Amino acid sequence: MGVALARAVIGAAGVLLLIGGIAVAAATGPSGDAFSALFLFVPGALLIAAVILERTRYRSLTAEQSGEGHGLGGGETAVPDPRFRPTDERFVDPTTRVPMRVFVDPRTGERRYVADR
Repeated sequence: MGVALARAVIGAAGVLLLIGGIAVAAATGPSGDAFSALFLFVPGALLIAAVILERTRYRSLTAEQSGEGHGLGGGETAVPDPRFRPTDERFVDPTTRVPMRVFVDPRTGERRYVADR
């Protein structure tokens, strides 16, 4: 399942849960069972927030939109185009333990992350 499809499925599930929570709250009225409505509403809201806020780590928007695969450490698959300059900034990804190098476009400040082999 592609990233975009997974986000769409998770987002749709969140919307359905949110609508279900609202429907339960409307059907039971003010003196109804608030727990049942919250049981649907809260997970739905969390799923929607996760889809909106989630971004694959160390990936540029260009790579995300093109569907390009992930490189080592979750970064780009190759050194970015020539407008990006390498910086002295390097770090070890805490999850994969892969050393990463930061590239920056001096004109826009856009950053790209590539595994530093």
